[in-house]
Amino acid sequence: MVHTFGVFEFDDEKKELRRNGRAAAIEPQPARALALLLSRAGEIVTRDELRDAVWGKDTHVDFDRGLAYCISQVRAALGDSGDNPRFVQTIPKQGFKFIAPLAPLPNVAQFPTPEPDRQAAHGLWFAAKAMAAVAIIAAVVWAYFPDTSDPRVMIAVSVFDNETGNAAYDRPVAGLSDLVVEHLAQMEPGRIFVNGNAAILRQPRNIRNLKAIAAEVEADYVLLGQLQQGENGLRFITHFIRLWDETHLKANRLDVPDAKLTGLEAAVVDEFDRAVREHVLKRPAN
Repeated sequence: MVHTFGVFEFDDEKKELRRNGRAAAIEPQPARALALLLSRAGEIVTRDELRDAVWGKDTHVDFDRGLAYCISQVRAALGDSGDNPRFVQTIPKQGFKFIAPLAPLPNVAQFPTPEPDRQAAHGLWFAAKAMAAVAIIAAVVWAYFPDTSDPRVMIAVSVFDNETGNAAYDRPVAGLSDLVVEHLAQMEPGRIFVNGNAAILRQPRNIRNLKAIAAEVEADYVLLGQLQQGENGLRFITHFIRLWDETHLKANRLDVPDAKLTGLEAAVVDEFDRAVREHVLKRPAN
């Protein structure tokens, strides 16, 4: 079956995505996630349902991060954003929902469009005028009583994880997180606080808890990183997470050119720099 939405088409049998008729890149696992979301468009698809569709019940993976990466790649393929989603919406503590309208299937009988109800239209006009008046009053109130809350945000940087099984990478990977802290702390001190030293941020990944980080560090966002051994060599996965609803705003895979981690420091710092500028600093200071 081919699903059509906006400028996209997705063949759920071939797991192929097209944009304006041209093939768009999407990896196999994100494609399986997208197929399930489209088949249940407008409904909440739970995290467990996505896990079964992408990996199966008998596969043991780091599910939370794997799913986060899949959804991030789906959004990247569609040009979507976790901040202001047009296609895939995160439903906190439940799952995800495909929210864009799908084009109707071909050869489906269409009902005639009824004549407009003039009385209803007249009522809608008055309602619109009332809403405009309310908006003007709200703007005036805002002008005289502006929001005085602190515009600065707290970004927590958890110690990055070496998941290669090679202990020689432990120190360089942990050092990467310190470099990111140093860089972000210098970006805009008036708008960003950075914490990378709290005890909870230095714990091993298997006992790290996002809700505990949000509460203990009072952070708005957290940055995570993982060095992994992939099929074609080393790779580094970056995660930029909004903590209040645990939404991945950005996740990316950086290929590592060699075992010496050549160029990885600059690539990781640049990746998190872009994420912060895109999702935090784009908002004007109050």
